[in-house]
Amino acid sequence: MDKLSIVVPVYFSEDNLLPLYADVKEKVLEKLPHGWDYELVLVDDGSKDRSYQVMCNLKKIDPKIRLVKLARNFGEHEATLAGLTACTGTCAVRKSADLQEPSEMILEMLEKYRAGAPVVIAARKGRDEPALQTFLSNTYCFLMRKFALKNMPKGGFDSYLIARPVIDVLVSMQEKNTPLTEQILWCGFPMEVIEYIRPKRQIGKSRWTLSKKIKMALDSFLGFSYFPIRFISGVGIVSFLGSFVWLVVLLIQKLVGKITVDGFTTVAALVLLSFGIIMLSIGILGEYMWRMFDATRNRPPYIVERQDKDEEAEKPDK
Repeated sequence: MDKLSIVVPVYFSEDNLLPLYADVKEKVLEKLPHGWDYELVLVDDGSKDRSYQVMCNLKKIDPKIRLVKLARNFGEHEATLAGLTACTGTCAVRKSADLQEPSEMILEMLEKYRAGAPVVIAARKGRDEPALQTFLSNTYCFLMRKFALKNMPKGGFDSYLIARPVIDVLVSMQEKNTPLTEQILWCGFPMEVIEYIRPKRQIGKSRWTLSKKIKMALDSFLGFSYFPIRFISGVGIVSFLGSFVWLVVLLIQKLVGKITVDGFTTVAALVLLSFGIIMLSIGILGEYMWRMFDATRNRPPYIVERQDKDEEAEKPDK
């Protein structure tokens, strides 16, 4: 029997989970094609609120809910990877817990999967969100298409459906410091795209902070693009050529007797500029070296504190 796994990373989402389950049940689970089974894999990414207790209560309502609790907050993509590792479906959908993705599009993705597409992504056609946030997101996607992954959708994407072979590849990679969405694009499996308008968040507050967004952008560029290294090389070549030309000019001025003490400002500016270029280069190289060091330590991308088999010991709130 075919089975659809819906993987939901959960972080400070206690108020979202009940409406989320009701929405998914009404719009997806009760309308699955004949012969299809399902499981809903909820992954608690180290939430400090009552999210896990609500998850346990939901499991009492629906035994097809599977629970995974991580030891601490490892990040959204790591939590999704933990859910993909635990899921048993012939295909899996990643869905956010914030209700900003229409649940009915899961059925649309499933139809494209049944037609033969191993990867179906839900690309954002537009966003009912602040203009600055939309601008930054679109800029990030533009830069990714330009310098890293040519198949990145213009509006980006968070939700996707992947077949079992794709799940197995991602699980076997167990890659750290690179977003799963970009890993899927990098794998190169045949892909279909559906589009949707991302609505404004109605319940709770987003925990997707600016620092997390910056880290994801750095991880994406450093993990899938040679541009930062090539940028350093380009700056180095331009700096070398500029220094060489300036050296020739200084030698000529020296020979004709035009060198005076009045060059301190220029020299100071050149020294500071060179120092800035060197520090920038060291910083970019350091980012690469840190990621290499983090990978060689062989630490897991996430640690599971408990799964379904541990749930009998739990006493969730009534």
